[in-house]
Amino acid sequence: MSGIKINTIQKQKERSSSKSNSIQELLNKDISFGSGAWSDAKKEQLYAELATLLKAGLDVRLSLEMLSDGQTTKKGKDVLSTILDLVISGDSLSEAIRKSDKFSSYEYYSIKIGEETGKLSHVLNDLAVYYKKRIKQKRQVVNALAYPVIVLCTAFGAILFMMYFIVPMFADVFKRFGGDLPEITKIIISISEGLMTYFPIFALTMGSVIIIAYSQRHKPWFRKGKDRVISNIPFFGELYRKSSLAQFCSIMSLLVSAKIHLLQAIELTEKIISYYPIQSALQEIKEDVLQGKPFYKSISAFKVFDKKMVSLIKVGEEVNQLESFFEKIAEQYSDEVDHKTSVMGNFIEPLLLIFLGLVVGTVLIAMYLPMFKLSSSFG
Repeated sequence: MSGIKINTIQKQKERSSSKSNSIQELLNKDISFGSGAWSDAKKEQLYAELATLLKAGLDVRLSLEMLSDGQTTKKGKDVLSTILDLVISGDSLSEAIRKSDKFSSYEYYSIKIGEETGKLSHVLNDLAVYYKKRIKQKRQVVNALAYPVIVLCTAFGAILFMMYFIVPMFADVFKRFGGDLPEITKIIISISEGLMTYFPIFALTMGSVIIIAYSQRHKPWFRKGKDRVISNIPFFGELYRKSSLAQFCSIMSLLVSAKIHLLQAIELTEKIISYYPIQSALQEIKEDVLQGKPFYKSISAFKVFDKKMVSLIKVGEEVNQLESFFEKIAEQYSDEVDHKTSVMGNFIEPLLLIFLGLVVGTVLIAMYLPMFKLSSSFG
């Protein structure tokens, strides 16, 4: 249990050193929507603690019992109890993981290789490291998008409120007084009237689009279109691509280091990776490797993979150290995403605030300008 306590203390230190901003902390949480597999954060904790207990000399059954007793949620207890019952009945840990239907194929194969080679604790630790990196990569993308999205939503809400409630009040006043209005005031009033007329239709259309997108989110055509649109967004698209490449290299590093055959590693990665350009490329790469073509030559035919990455993988294949090179490439991409995220945040924050100030200021000037003219005419 000391291993679990040490791990818990380490996690608490990491959390305490993170940003204190409450919105940022909320966005940084690993969210899982229900039915299927565990969240990445729970898997990272499970593998880290299980590896610690096995290294301390405990067997799998006793380790699972201790972890199950330490679960604070019903879902966690149910999953670990199911795995424990299967292990007690004679299944290996990998078979129990597979039958629980809460874990992916690559986790099953990795743990199975660990059992066969006698390096189960090492493989479990690698899985924990992989999920820790995956969580970091997700948070990097969320951090990059969080502030702009929040500010834009706030700006949209403020503008919508002004156009829907404030501008019509001024428009009624102007109509009672009559007279010719400044051009900018006419434009703002026209926009407000158009918004009041068409906003319900716009809101209904957007709601329908969101519902359709959510229901079709796993379909190939939707994923292909979504990733294509995101990839074409300046700066954000490149950030998304490199974050996905970091995830791809992390998965391949883990699988290859577990002594899984390269072809099987590609097949498993194809099922795991969510970025469609990489997933679709792996379908063709798999066929090339099956025919004996070197891996680096296969990936060089696809633009989604950088030339620098192809060169490093070529060296890794030649010296038979692919897992090390995949790990280094994943770290490079992750560091690059982290740096660009920080730079983008520092650059975009003032721009968005200036944008919000200009829009709100323009509306206010347009509304008060006729009032100043009226007051001067009465004077």
